[in-house]
Amino acid sequence: MTGIVSYELNDGVARIVMDDGKANVMSLAMLQALDAAFDRAAADRAIVVLSSARPGVFSAGFDLKVFAAGDPGASLAMVRAGAELALKLFTFPQPILGVCRGHAFPMGAFLLLGSDLRLGEAGDYRMGLNEVAIGIAVPSFALELARARLHPAWLNRTATTGEMYGPADAVRAGFLDRLVPATDLDAAAETAVAALKQVHRPSHALVKQRLRGEAAARIRAAIDAELTPAAYAARHRPEPVA
Repeated sequence: MTGIVSYELNDGVARIVMDDGKANVMSLAMLQALDAAFDRAAADRAIVVLSSARPGVFSAGFDLKVFAAGDPGASLAMVRAGAELALKLFTFPQPILGVCRGHAFPMGAFLLLGSDLRLGEAGDYRMGLNEVAIGIAVPSFALELARARLHPAWLNRTATTGEMYGPADAVRAGFLDRLVPATDLDAAAETAVAALKQVHRPSHALVKQRLRGEAAARIRAAIDAELTPAAYAARHRPEPVA
């Protein structure tokens, strides 16, 4: 697999790397490529390391140009693909290590929230749920995902005000698990992978299901209730002119 998403399998570890040549915008094409990569990792029963090849950015989030174009069908297809991908990561039967070297705007942040262990590079960048700051309500699937991984006070701040967090606060909030100096991040990732290889996989999958099953059901229900053509069109219908 090549192009905007690469896939490399070695010694039971699947390295999935995003690189669209710019800011890893979560277009429908990017989301579909990531979805296919995770399906391949599931078939390979591999530990996943998810990262970006772009310096200073993990992902710029959903493609705002699609929203701005005013095509509800295209917007729905993109958002639903993102929601399904986030749920896939959240319930993935193998361990996922997310490696973040830069900005993670909402859909990028959702990928980190779906990962099991998240390493962040120490640096000057931001992540969070900034939708309300740009005129978008945070989708319910994302709120349920964030509710399962973020500390409540920090979730309320980012979801209701659009506040974005620097790396240290991202750890406190729950977007990341720990920070590592840039020069040590690759070595730290390899150490983390070595530790994940010691995890008993059937137990990992069972505990993940027990721990996340109720939240996963709420995410599934939110997708099925909100991300349908009728529901999406109703919420995005233009206001009547007075």
